[in-house]
Amino acid sequence: MDLGLAGKTVLVTGASTGIGRAAALAFAEEKAQVAVGYHSNEKAAAATVALAEQRGARAIRWRLDLGRPDSLTTAVDRARRELGPIDVLVNNAIRWPDRPEPGELFETAPPERFATSVEANLVGPYLLARAAVADMRARGWGRIVHVSTGLVEDGFPGNAPYIAAKAGLHGLTRAMSRELAADGILTNVVMPGFTPADKAIPPELLDTVSAAAATRSVTHPDDVARMIVFLCSAANTNTTGEAIRTDGHFLSPA
Repeated sequence: MDLGLAGKTVLVTGASTGIGRAAALAFAEEKAQVAVGYHSNEKAAAATVALAEQRGARAIRWRLDLGRPDSLTTAVDRARRELGPIDVLVNNAIRWPDRPEPGELFETAPPERFATSVEANLVGPYLLARAAVADMRARGWGRIVHVSTGLVEDGFPGNAPYIAAKAGLHGLTRAMSRELAADGILTNVVMPGFTPADKAIPPELLDTVSAAAATRSVTHPDDVARMIVFLCSAANTNTTGEAIRTDGHFLSPA
């Protein structure tokens, strides 16, 4: 199946490792031009670029900070200058939540943690979408995917700031869908569960995770990447405003 992505300009944030890298390489397989966004791991981002180029794609890396609006607009402008108008945006980068202190409760957690998480994990993706969408409107075609988490539906103790910020992406997606779809721009959310990236995971944890999924398997970054690429392709003609789980129907063990 021709996904209609050859020559398209694709921005993937958080693409130095994990789901973001898998998505960037999956787009490269379709001969899209890929901008690899990263925050601090430039070496890993460079490796993603090299792997994308091995697949015959043109690729660049771009540094961004989800908590700094000027960083986001500068990165989008650079990608536009070097690769051309933006066709696809994958908002995958996140700011991981701080670990709760021992004995910390919902009502004793520092409120600054909530504000910081919302700024990076909700406002950042919103601003990136704002910066990219003008190109899509002008061309009458575009695709945006926000990467969220199944915890939005399941909940998890000690993670209210992170989960609330990610839940905001779902509302943002539905609003964007109603505003943008008439101009050919489709916007969706994917919700991975526990998805090991590049670090070794203890076997006992993998057993626990696989047992928590209906498929009895652990989600791989490629599993998520394939869904992202489909939603961002010309093969997707009518799916927008949706939140799709890509976790084997995983229920987070408390």
